[in-house]
Amino acid sequence: MSLQDLLEVVPAGTSEEDLLRAIDFERLPRHVAIIMDGNGRWAQLRHKHRVEGHREGIHAVRDTVETAARLGLEVLTLYAFSIENWKRPESEVATLMGLLKHYLRSELDMLLRNNIRFRVVGRGQELDPDVRGELGRAEERTAPNTGLQFNIALNYGGRAEIVDAVKRLYAEVQLLGTNPEALDEADIARHLYTAGQPDPDLLIRTSGELRVSNFLLWQIAYSEIWVTDVLWPDFRRRHLLQATLDFQKRERRYGGIVPA
Repeated sequence: MSLQDLLEVVPAGTSEEDLLRAIDFERLPRHVAIIMDGNGRWAQLRHKHRVEGHREGIHAVRDTVETAARLGLEVLTLYAFSIENWKRPESEVATLMGLLKHYLRSELDMLLRNNIRFRVVGRGQELDPDVRGELGRAEERTAPNTGLQFNIALNYGGRAEIVDAVKRLYAEVQLLGTNPEALDEADIARHLYTAGQPDPDLLIRTSGELRVSNFLLWQIAYSEIWVTDVLWPDFRRRHLLQATLDFQKRERRYGGIVPA
């Protein structure tokens, strides 16, 4: 993907075109992670039921995924459903799962057309069989693709991910007789749900909230964070471009000192 790929879908003479032309395609974040927040508030402001906010949020997902692919990002991870979200009303959870299945069916052609690989990160084995079936089909159909890696964090929790990684590592140590003193951070990382993927360079949160909500706790250790007051259903291409430009203006220090 390239500048030209996005210029094909961005109206000429608009602020979006200006944003796009300002981006340095040699310094893109490799991995962008997004906490999609604000669906409920979006609906409340319009005197609608919460589920209408979730429905509208699908448009933001579509726009963001396609933009990320056209930009040439390596990985995009969207926080769709946390372990804690099971505490929500049963009807809302059922709607969310129904919307997920609808998205996968309706957007599969878009994923294939844009050379996007789809993958679930989280405890997917605990989901209902019909949901697992839709997820598995999307993963299988898109597996040969070589472009954007699109992760959906589903039934996900950052602490749970670390616990699961430690359990897998412990089983490996027991099986192979590895000396525990020889283990390091890399051993944990290769047992995470995102093993083999770069850590997020950029973490985006919508709706103005200033917390990470148990999302990719290990992986975001050195991520740049960009927060917008925009509610998720209103998040569009221009916002992802704005976040990318802001990221490119920052000095990434990784705990070190930037020379004067």
